[in-house]
Amino acid sequence: MQTVHKRNFSIIAHVDHGKTTLSDRLLEYTNTVAQRVLTAQHLDSMELERERGITIKSHPVTMLYPAKDETVYQLNLMDTPGHVDFSYEVSRSLAACEGALLLIDAAQGVEAQTVANAHLAEEQGLTIIPVINKIDLPSANLDLCMKQLEDLLAIPSEDAILASGKSGIGIEEILEAVVNRIPAPRWSDYEATRVLVFDSVYDAYRGAIVYVRAFSGSIKTGDQIIMMSDGTKAEVKEVGVFTPRMQKADSLSAGDTGYLVCNIKTVSDIKIGDTITQAVKPAEEMLPGYQEVRPMVFSGIYPVESNDFEKLKNGMGKLQLNDAAFSFMAESSVALGFGFRCGFLGLLHMEIIQERIRREHGVEIISTYPSVVYIVERSNGETIEVDNPINLPDPSVVETILEPTIRARIHVPNDSVGDILALVMEKRGVCERTDTLDETRLILECVLPLNEILVDFNDRLKSITRGYGSMDYDLGEYRPAKLVKMDILVNGEPVDAFSSIVHTDKAHQKGKELCERLADIIPPHLFKIAVQAAVGGKIVARDNVRTMRKDVTAKCYGGDITRKRKLLEKQKEGKRKMKNIGNVSIPPDAFIKVLKND
Repeated sequence: MQTVHKRNFSIIAHVDHGKTTLSDRLLEYTNTVAQRVLTAQHLDSMELERERGITIKSHPVTMLYPAKDETVYQLNLMDTPGHVDFSYEVSRSLAACEGALLLIDAAQGVEAQTVANAHLAEEQGLTIIPVINKIDLPSANLDLCMKQLEDLLAIPSEDAILASGKSGIGIEEILEAVVNRIPAPRWSDYEATRVLVFDSVYDAYRGAIVYVRAFSGSIKTGDQIIMMSDGTKAEVKEVGVFTPRMQKADSLSAGDTGYLVCNIKTVSDIKIGDTITQAVKPAEEMLPGYQEVRPMVFSGIYPVESNDFEKLKNGMGKLQLNDAAFSFMAESSVALGFGFRCGFLGLLHMEIIQERIRREHGVEIISTYPSVVYIVERSNGETIEVDNPINLPDPSVVETILEPTIRARIHVPNDSVGDILALVMEKRGVCERTDTLDETRLILECVLPLNEILVDFNDRLKSITRGYGSMDYDLGEYRPAKLVKMDILVNGEPVDAFSSIVHTDKAHQKGKELCERLADIIPPHLFKIAVQAAVGGKIVARDNVRTMRKDVTAKCYGGDITRKRKLLEKQKEGKRKMKNIGNVSIPPDAFIKVLKND
């Protein structure tokens, strides 16, 4: 097919605005997938995606569409995730496109991720086609959506297409707009072959499968290729397209989206955003890549059964093959044994990875309290990065601790503003600006420490706004803060799994909550056990594990009271001795309960 008859586009939107359902209608309309085979959320192939109703990975698919002028066009579509944690997936997909369908929910209007994704597409110079979806809902407010489109995104409202992914309204108009508004593939006249790597997956039989978009030249089975970032050479074993199943093809030429299998065994050898070129007549300059993703949240993951360590290691290796944003390295803990320090993009990303380890690899795991990367300036002028509370140097040699912040844009209903501002202040944040979105909603621009939003911020935001609030954020700068390492001592011994870095003002409250929870979960012992939270050498909170008491006077029926006292004194003396020499056993389920509650 001629390059001028090819179109590459993505579908971008806020979470749950109907991207995958609209993709289903496009597949159905173009007869890419037969009606008898088509399922709801057809492109969400992962069990976890279907269960949670969210897209986690972007899914490419090639469709053939006979336009009104009877020309057959090849449309390459990418369905992308909407959650803020997976925005790196969106940026990867957009780099392989010339245009994007920007979906807006007719009932909810423009949300936080709608704005973020629109800006992302504009930065990459893509043509944006606005689509107002779900217009058949009783609560649809088209006038408001049109106004927000112009006021917030500076997109003319007459460009918008009215559609419904559920009932199939406006599908033909969308396909015609893709053909007429989105330009033909760019940079196709470049002399040498240039192919962009935008994703990769691991196959047990074929090794690494690389998802690519060809910008110029062509690539076919048997070609010798070069990875331009590091000069790695390989031979192409197979090329193909997505329909949405992998389907073998003779070659991939300019404007095509597809896959290639080469003699590269592990995905770690493939860099996302790399350019592939032919070994014969190679290209001189790479395609513009995109920002390399860096983990923002770190947590320790340990197997519940120490025998499962190798199984966990293999499972993580396979997950990393399909997820460039996930990183891990081995570490050990006195309390939990051998495990891994893992890096994630955010809390949802962490949750998804943990769930996939349990389901796909059958390993029961414990995860430690999530942490972020702090920059510690020592007194001697040395600067180090700390992602694990255990590695935080002694306070006597620390000059300053800098913590990462985020710049958040929070969309909230007018009647919830007071409560949300109180939540932001509680999380040590500052609201810098307030803009009116429409008659009922506002946008708050806030700066917050990343550490504070890790655990419950999103849940509380949804709770306060009754589900109508949404948030999008970018990583901000590092700022100095009064941070300390808080240890949890059980019977005077520190338990490293519960160590965390907290703000000085919150140490007492957090320590008190953790001590109460732990004292409640640790089973009763025969002697008194103190559970303490300590900052440096100072105890900031304490609780006691309930003691198990044997009834030593059970056999005394009446008689002299001194006999009972003698037995009780003897028991007390025994407990005193036991406290000095006894060990406290913390069962694995105690770690699971406390860390899961956190």
